[in-house]
Amino acid sequence: MGKAGKTGVSADTPKNILFGAGTIHKGLKYDAASSTWNFEESIIGATQGGSKISIVPEFTDVEADGVMVMTKGLKVKTGEKATMEINLLELTEEIMKASVIGKLGESPDDAFDLIESKADLEAGDYYENIAFVGKKLDGKNIMVIMDNALCTSGLEAEGKPKEGAVGKYTFKCHADNADENATFDTLPWHIYNPKTVA
Repeated sequence: MGKAGKTGVSADTPKNILFGAGTIHKGLKYDAASSTWNFEESIIGATQGGSKISIVPEFTDVEADGVMVMTKGLKVKTGEKATMEINLLELTEEIMKASVIGKLGESPDDAFDLIESKADLEAGDYYENIAFVGKKLDGKNIMVIMDNALCTSGLEAEGKPKEGAVGKYTFKCHADNADENATFDTLPWHIYNPKTVA
């Protein structure tokens, strides 16, 4: 239990502290038959400098004559944004294609694959999901999964002496217009927080 005026640390504190850089996954899924997640198979690659998750609701304040301050009941949620910014140490063909919205071309040299620009965005350019898997101090996983994730940041690489080049990639969560249950007023993001045992 915390001590008023001294510390808020309690026996539950380790259950509530996110610690470490975590891992980034593409296509993270739960298999009900085996009661397991495909953690190892879905890892995108090594990161350096961690990752940043941002889920931000958007609000509109309804203006009324005579009301000069923000007022409870006159604020409406009118949207939201969900993004994941990852710092990848690995520069794979897949991440290059995703970041530039590229396609494979015909290389004149068999020793190389050729990635080229394409004009139109296609359904396959969206990842089914991108996920962050982190650990709390008590060792339990916490996961944030964003469906229909599209890399919107482009490709930027800076080589430096005695350093690995780290690419910063931003993925944004999107509603799915092919989903007959979509309401288009919320995004398909999911936070899996471990249950606390009383």
